[in-house]
Amino acid sequence: MVYIGILGYGVVGSGVAEVIRKNSSSIKVRAGEEIKVKKILDIRDFSDSPDKDVLTKNSDDIFSDDSISIVVETIGGARIAYDFTKKALQAGKSVVTSNKELVATHGPELLKLARENNVSYLFEASVGGGIPIIRPLNRCLAANEISGIIGILNGTTNYILTQMKRDGKNFAEALKEAQEKGYAEADPTADIEGHDACRKIAILSSIAYNEFVDYKDIYTEGITRISLEDMHYAEAMNSAIKLIGMSKRIDGKVFARVSPALVSKTSPLSNVEDVFNAIVVKGNAIGDAMFYGRGAGKLPTASAVVADVIDIVKHAEGTIGTTWVVKEESNTINKDEVETKFFIRVKTEDIKRTEISIGELFGNINRVKTGNISVEDEVAFVTGRIPEKRLAEIVNKLKDFEFVIDIANMIRVLDE
Repeated sequence: MVYIGILGYGVVGSGVAEVIRKNSSSIKVRAGEEIKVKKILDIRDFSDSPDKDVLTKNSDDIFSDDSISIVVETIGGARIAYDFTKKALQAGKSVVTSNKELVATHGPELLKLARENNVSYLFEASVGGGIPIIRPLNRCLAANEISGIIGILNGTTNYILTQMKRDGKNFAEALKEAQEKGYAEADPTADIEGHDACRKIAILSSIAYNEFVDYKDIYTEGITRISLEDMHYAEAMNSAIKLIGMSKRIDGKVFARVSPALVSKTSPLSNVEDVFNAIVVKGNAIGDAMFYGRGAGKLPTASAVVADVIDIVKHAEGTIGTTWVVKEESNTINKDEVETKFFIRVKTEDIKRTEISIGELFGNINRVKTGNISVEDEVAFVTGRIPEKRLAEIVNKLKDFEFVIDIANMIRVLDE
């Protein structure tokens, strides 16, 4: 019998207990031993819970119990969860988590601490919910040199963008619906501003390139500026707008970014809708491998957590996981140094003069028109590939013309 303790009885924590309870027979076959939840820590009362007999408000009931060998951390955040995780690892207990913020912030330290105490620290559920991606990167694709990762990593923003595209809802309407359906939090900042996707691409990049990629070094832009007009233009360009997290190796360094992007409908990523996620990994032996599924939710995420628990039980004689090299100086490339295509919308009082000025500043461009909306006062176009620092300089010159009212939006064009 293997006993586990769960920290936090929220959506994921209760889901972990439910999966272990309902699938106990098949889990025993796969793990080789029966796995049982012995204690669940939460400060709240759950008198009607099927797990009420194992709930506790005293953390010592988990940390001081030598029979509990695995701790599942589903508290969230990077403060209390960090302290509890360290305490568990130092007590010789393996830890499984779905906490992307904690892994992205303290991953190297916690992985090192786990190895020093001959236990494991696993976090499959921290990226992609129920989509298996971390384990394949560590094992199935281990023979590959990974050159890049790109994908839709946040189900909330993908749902919002899908509603805007498919049903013509504006951003505020789509966000409200996502909140009503439980896809977005009351405070949706982490999702809509791209922070959630940023932490996920940082974790994936750290695993893929065998070195710690700090999420604080990743340029991050959310979807709050995306409008229905942008959606109409995207349709005219046979594209879809997605929040894209990506990273790639460039001359031994890592470039990573999170931002909205126009994705051609020839790409499989353009067809990923609603709360689904999709991640494409580029390996020098396998080529492109795509992982697709529900990126969040109680049971999908819980299934990934329990899979990590099973993995630890199967490898009880040793540790499993990885170690991230932490370099003294950041090994990431600033976005300003990287060439990118942009779709740009310019509000203007004089179409002709604006077109002439754009041609003089940008050289060859592709003009974009759509009959779905009134665009009498703007010019829309796609640039060639240009370093982002140079692009910003040119756009500032364009803004200086007296006939230019404003830059309505600038969206990157995915052509990786």
